[in-house]
Amino acid sequence: MALTRYSDGDVVISTDKIVTSTWTNNINNLTTNFTSSRQAVFTSPTSSGQFYLDVLQELSSSATAEIQYAVAYGNRVGSGSPDFTNDTGSFGIGASRTIYNQYRQLVFGDETQNFTFSSHTPDDIYVINVNRSRFKHALKPGTLNLHISGGIGDGTALTGPLKLTDDSVTATGSAVITNLGRQFNLVSGSNGLTSGSNINQRGNSSSYGLFYPDAGIIILNPDNFDSGPLIPARNSGLSTNTDRNHVTLALHIKNASSAGVGNFILDSEEKVTSQYYFTRAKNNEYNYTTNPSFQDESGNLNFTSMIDNPQTYITTIGLYNDSNDLVAVAKLSQPVTKDFTKEALIRVKLDY
Repeated sequence: MALTRYSDGDVVISTDKIVTSTWTNNINNLTTNFTSSRQAVFTSPTSSGQFYLDVLQELSSSATAEIQYAVAYGNRVGSGSPDFTNDTGSFGIGASRTIYNQYRQLVFGDETQNFTFSSHTPDDIYVINVNRSRFKHALKPGTLNLHISGGIGDGTALTGPLKLTDDSVTATGSAVITNLGRQFNLVSGSNGLTSGSNINQRGNSSSYGLFYPDAGIIILNPDNFDSGPLIPARNSGLSTNTDRNHVTLALHIKNASSAGVGNFILDSEEKVTSQYYFTRAKNNEYNYTTNPSFQDESGNLNFTSMIDNPQTYITTIGLYNDSNDLVAVAKLSQPVTKDFTKEALIRVKLDY
């Protein structure tokens, strides 16, 4: 079987970005938020619910329910969750301290640096972690629209939501590079644009949080919510602290959506590389078939018209490596007629 080698000009590589909604079924705005009683367990200091709370787009009993994101609360000295044990030396060692150490290890690469929002360093953080299966290569900066309601967290006394976004458009795409990739500030605004001229909200010294699109993580500054949308404020005690601050955050996100005044919009993007093979069949090539049914046992053509006036139909193109191993097959949408009076140029596209 004769094979034709591609020349350098016959192969072209192109990379494009494909943007889709992050949420299940390509839903643009996540307006339904449910938790699972099987995961949100608080029976002991080491139960999963003490560390994080999964949020689904449907009731957990539904066969199509999927985790959309998780919320967590971290405190560098252990406030916000009960101690793992009552032994000597265990004071402040619980889920919240574990969460804080986990995320500063991810961002900074060690457990000595603290999260600083502009020039303000609080003792704690809220975390919204988008489920890894929900986005492609990264979340798309400039698409984040997160609304957090006011009120007391149980759906009553609801006040207009705080509208948060990243500052990627305002900052013209500039980002701080961390161990988790790009880092943008979380600000009041929409679609990557800051409302007003200053990203800082707390005495002009503190932003609302940080956005890591390459890792699917949003880290909020709790000190900016004490007198704002999150009321009551988080518990600040140690050891006996059993307040579930991350549950409060989840309720405020849910309340904003369920009241019809909130959004949680976030797109993801994927880089798709396409390799184009311009496959050329010249007038004197591929005019005879290698189909064994065209020959008898002696090698003579079963159809004599093919001797002086051969005609074939191109239906498939095979791509081979240097060892003549078939590595890819392209099927044409309809056969292409080929004889000595025709030439064919077929573009084969390989995505990866």
